[in-house]
Amino acid sequence: MAARTSSPLPIHQLQAQVDQWINTVGVRYFSELTNTALLAEEVGEVARIMARRYGEQSEKASDKSKDLGEELADVLFVVLCLANQTSTDLQSAFERKFEKRTERDARRHAGNRKLR
Repeated sequence: MAARTSSPLPIHQLQAQVDQWINTVGVRYFSELTNTALLAEEVGEVARIMARRYGEQSEKASDKSKDLGEELADVLFVVLCLANQTSTDLQSAFERKFEKRTERDARRHAGNRKLR
């Protein structure tokens, strides 16, 4: 049986909040292709922080002021834009994927000696 959270995740609300912002402050959505390129750019910024702060690369002075949470939020924002633009119900998709992952990995990870 899949693990369920006690209350639904607010992804629907996040999608609606982003849509409202786009239509009032942002004027309109960028094209799906532009947003896909922006997503790659934002993921790259997260990767840079991770490589320098948690990996083997040395962190430059200019990198130390970067906030990982803000960069992850940038990724989430663009993902929400793409979901809105493609009429994707991200809440339902996440719940389906989470259930599949839980069923698939219920015993898989528990028996993995590398994770101990």
